[in-house]
Amino acid sequence: MGAARVAELVAAAPAWPDGWLARLSPAAASMLRLWLDHPARSPLSREIEADLAWLAESDQRQLLHPGHPAWPALLNQIGDPPPVLWALGDLDALQPPGLAIVGSRRPTREGLINAAAFGRELAGCSWSVVSGMALGVDGAAQQAALEAGGRSVAVLGCGVDVIYPPRHARLYHQLIECGGLILSEHLPGTRARAGYFPRRNRIVTGLALGVLVVEAAEKSGSLVSARLAVEQNREVFVLPGSIHNTQARGCLDLIRQGAVLVRQIDDIFAELKQWEASRQPVAGVPSASAESGDPLLRWLNDSPSPLDALVSLTGLAVPECQRRLLELELEGLVAQAPGGWVRLPTNAMTC
Repeated sequence: MGAARVAELVAAAPAWPDGWLARLSPAAASMLRLWLDHPARSPLSREIEADLAWLAESDQRQLLHPGHPAWPALLNQIGDPPPVLWALGDLDALQPPGLAIVGSRRPTREGLINAAAFGRELAGCSWSVVSGMALGVDGAAQQAALEAGGRSVAVLGCGVDVIYPPRHARLYHQLIECGGLILSEHLPGTRARAGYFPRRNRIVTGLALGVLVVEAAEKSGSLVSARLAVEQNREVFVLPGSIHNTQARGCLDLIRQGAVLVRQIDDIFAELKQWEASRQPVAGVPSASAESGDPLLRWLNDSPSPLDALVSLTGLAVPECQRRLLELELEGLVAQAPGGWVRLPTNAMTC
């Protein structure tokens, strides 16, 4: 059952269990009926027990859903968000603003150097690199970000406990051990399939404020990511390449279609003006998981953020966003300043 079908069922809120049984396909309804009537005989029982056992093995294993405090609010803005996300690693990797870096699985040497350079610079600016842990550009950018002491989020087209591609076993373990995060909408143990990767791309772009295409041939998967970014109202950035480089022809097409040509990291931040203030960490400011679990905190620092920007980022309605900001202000965690809201350091005095 796909994400759109699950969302449709949840929105309809059918009565349990008869309403669900009536709306499911005959095969799915039969499986659910067997689980309800004879749970010991149902394969669903064994699958649920296995998934719960997997989650219980480590605090680094989580199941995120739209009601979870760590659920990425940016995913609420896309047309078909995943119903859940299985997570392995450090959920704090979701706190910094993120940029997706995508590109060829067979990049030129220059493409690899550029991917690593931008990954490293984003890490230095306290941004997270979001990608798919694929060979080539994806892996180079994520590896560089982690080695620079930054954060990175990998979205897989398989279960989070499956290392794919196998050649990225070192990167996989580095993500888990060095403050990164691995996400998937697929159950643990799910093997990679070709059809899963285009669907995975919508999550990569949905988690980010923009997408940087480093190298992309014509009709490449990176162009699919760029199209998804446009549909999700995300900025698309492109590194130009030589007209003689077949791995750059898709990039040149994107520039011709209106994508932002990028020469350096400041070109990206110039387009994302409202997020530029988050380029540097704020000394003394607690993490979003400290003192208050409100996800609003992850988007605030010592530079004012206007209310409309916070509404866009969090997906909250304006009244709800205002209410939460007031509660955080009463807790001494945020304050209103000219131009928007700021987050207070831990040693700030309030009266």
